[in-house]
Amino acid sequence: IKNKGKLVVGLSADYAPYEFHIINDEGKDEIVGFDIDIAKEIAKDMGVELEIQDMDFDSLVAGVPSGKIDLVISGMTPTPERKEAVDFSDIYYVAEQGLVVRAADKDKYKTFADLKGQKVGAQMGAIQEGVAKDNIPEADIQLLSNVNDLVLSLKSGKIEALVVELPVAEMIVKNNPELVVGEEKVKDTEGGSAVAVQKDQQALLDSINSTIKRIQDENLLDQFIIDANDLATKQVVEE
Repeated sequence: IKNKGKLVVGLSADYAPYEFHIINDEGKDEIVGFDIDIAKEIAKDMGVELEIQDMDFDSLVAGVPSGKIDLVISGMTPTPERKEAVDFSDIYYVAEQGLVVRAADKDKYKTFADLKGQKVGAQMGAIQEGVAKDNIPEADIQLLSNVNDLVLSLKSGKIEALVVELPVAEMIVKNNPELVVGEEKVKDTEGGSAVAVQKDQQALLDSINSTIKRIQDENLLDQFIIDANDLATKQVVEE
């Protein structure tokens, strides 16, 4: 990475406030979010340029061993299945999972159990599919690759709820006043989000972990999340 002078980071930029598209002040499409801020810090500490590759979430892990990308920073949970293909950094963020439902149904669907047997949306290849299966009896899980499409499915009545991480849920309802966050929250028992890298790249892992520790020591992540939320809200206002 240092020889070529750039770090290629793969992510799925449809997941505010982690990573998402905005039209910046110059009128250009830009990918922003708190995962981008973390990627920038990692590249800065390595003394290289940052290049972002926007991909479907369910193709990210395969992109690392193939060499298409150097690492994944995309709100990714280090599951045993993923660990067979890639190595993971230390955890940089622990999320809680929440439900998004239509405001009209807020008393009907307060908890995951309330959605027994209903059509529930989750992002394809993401941890929320398992969260829905584990917490919603007889759930009819509808998988789409893009969270924005899932929000549209919820608003149009094709699904009854959407399972997403809490900061994403709060972002969705802020931008869609006809939706609300359900009352029940599920703590991430898998361990949170980490950076995925090729197997047996200890020097790279050490460098990433050193940056993660610095971000935590300097309390930068809270500000990154606030900034990302502000950008997402501003984008919606402008639209």
